[in-house]
Amino acid sequence: MSLNAVILIPARLDSSRLERKMLADLEGEPLLVHTWRQALKSRLAERVVIATDSQEIAGVLEAYGAEVVMTSPDASCGTERIAEAARTIDGDVFVNLQGDEPMISPENIDLALQPFFSDTPPDCSTLVLPLHPDDSAQIDDPHQVKVVMDAKGYALYFSRSPIPFRRHKLPSTTLYRHIGLYAFRAEALQKFAALPPSMLEEAESLEQLRLLENGFRIQCVTTLIDNPGVNTQEDLELVRTLLRAASSG
Repeated sequence: MSLNAVILIPARLDSSRLERKMLADLEGEPLLVHTWRQALKSRLAERVVIATDSQEIAGVLEAYGAEVVMTSPDASCGTERIAEAARTIDGDVFVNLQGDEPMISPENIDLALQPFFSDTPPDCSTLVLPLHPDDSAQIDDPHQVKVVMDAKGYALYFSRSPIPFRRHKLPSTTLYRHIGLYAFRAEALQKFAALPPSMLEEAESLEQLRLLENGFRIQCVTTLIDNPGVNTQEDLELVRTLLRAASSG
């Protein structure tokens, strides 16, 4: 099946928890450059584009040879930013890859794209990671988003709370953490971006709930590869350590 898949990386310079995060130094190069390079290793995507409202980010990434599309500063979330960029790009499927994922596995990107090569492609796909039932640090952490799915792997709900609530801790109960990598059919992406923020989305501060509240189906794909993203200075130091270990090994 022929499919034109494009990876879009939304990137803004302002960041609430880590100042100028996208251009933070990682082993001599900006963090965003590492994310872009990892995206280029995808086997299923035809193209990788940076979507930004920052002339500084655009100048830095273009100097490395990246393709950049300028977007409005008014986008309220990364998905709205990539939807704006996608209107200028020919593609059947668009991957929303956060710019703060410098160690993203190309295999995870391709896992998210695989459902679109089936006879019944979803509106949207995303990744989930099984959690150990005793891993209370992640299960109870509101910064770690959890997901429950139906029998066919479609998302039923995402929450910052532990779901399902385990009244009885049965050994058959599996909990999943959501990994915020998405792929969208082009039409679904534009429909999503045109919708107003939803009640559940605003309550949990999770934009994917806007999709569920409006009847879109999100196919969840299980991965066992967990790549650390960068949200804080501590995250940045961890990734620096991991990159140094990888380069010396």
